[in-house]
Amino acid sequence: MVELFGRTYTRREIAERAGMLTQFAGVRLMTLGDGVERGVRMLEFRTGSGLRFTVLVDRALDIADCDYKGQAIGWHSPTGFRHPGLHEYEGEDGIAWTRSFSGLLLTCGLDHILGSQDVPADEYNYPRKSKVAHTLHGRISTIPARLTGYGETWNGDDCVLWAEGIVQQSAVFGEDLHLLRRIEADVGGKEIRISDRVVNHGFYKTPHMFFYHVNLGHPLLDEGSRYVAPVGDVVWASHAGPDYERQGVGYRTAAGPSNGFREQVWEYDMAADRAGSVSVALVNDRLGLGLEVVTRKDQLPCSYQWQNFQSGQYAMAIEPSTHHVLGNLAARERGEMIWLEHGESRSYDAVFRVLDGAADIALADGRITAVAAQPAADFPAPSGRFASLGRGA
Repeated sequence: MVELFGRTYTRREIAERAGMLTQFAGVRLMTLGDGVERGVRMLEFRTGSGLRFTVLVDRALDIADCDYKGQAIGWHSPTGFRHPGLHEYEGEDGIAWTRSFSGLLLTCGLDHILGSQDVPADEYNYPRKSKVAHTLHGRISTIPARLTGYGETWNGDDCVLWAEGIVQQSAVFGEDLHLLRRIEADVGGKEIRISDRVVNHGFYKTPHMFFYHVNLGHPLLDEGSRYVAPVGDVVWASHAGPDYERQGVGYRTAAGPSNGFREQVWEYDMAADRAGSVSVALVNDRLGLGLEVVTRKDQLPCSYQWQNFQSGQYAMAIEPSTHHVLGNLAARERGEMIWLEHGESRSYDAVFRVLDGAADIALADGRITAVAAQPAADFPAPSGRFASLGRGA
């Protein structure tokens, strides 16, 4: 049954009350038409519950807008949702990615994540290619998808909104990795479900790294918003050392925007529940609003938190990852790089769940703290223990 407007409906009852489901909910394809966004195809999802989000077909099927009952959840940076044709991947010493950095979700990968690095290219067996020059967070988020389908599917009296596509990151004498993505949301629901599969379509043994950069903005993010997570260990902090407490912003509670704020990044070892899931949330108790991000520990064993409380760029991110923050070369040296042979794949599943009101927030708090109680201190000492990811040499 579909739950809308305080009651439940059968499929027939919905049809009796509107000529099309789109009166209440649906998925529609549109094209942005101005400025740096001109020409970008976008799918708008409306579930009817107040959840609305948009999917950028020409930006890896990543999620741009996200709001609930008119309250923004996803982050918009000053860059806008820039057309991929304007992107200069190798510009600005590897950080040109930041000129295309905006939205609720940016996918990072598929063969590199984290900071710029040059890595060996021996696997590609091409004499003029001794290295691959990787830039910040990889290439995938600025590659257009081939849209293979979208719409609504009724299963009895339940209805699912969905979209599917393939994003190809490919080169001659290089990687040929395909991201197969499906996004779903239930009519009447408050969550977004993402199912991803990364396949080596090529015939070189190819490195693979992946993470979700889930970016949250105001009003969900505000002074006093709480980061709730089953933190088993604080592994690393980008600002650890004598400057650890200099900005006065710990990991648990968000500060308001300020001028001169320098980003802070943390890595955690999260505890999983009995089903192997890891839930992390940002909660605004004043608004009675939150977003819970659920992933699987066996798929994304590492987890980062990004704090960018600079005025005009005010954001916080939840970032589940395949690898430690140590980077690409370290993953190779530690025997933790994922290597995909032809036809081999890795799958990733994520749920973004809106928390609506004190009751939803209390349930999420209980779910997460029952798995592990996070450190009570705002500045817990990083352990430096980068646990082996157990992938072998």
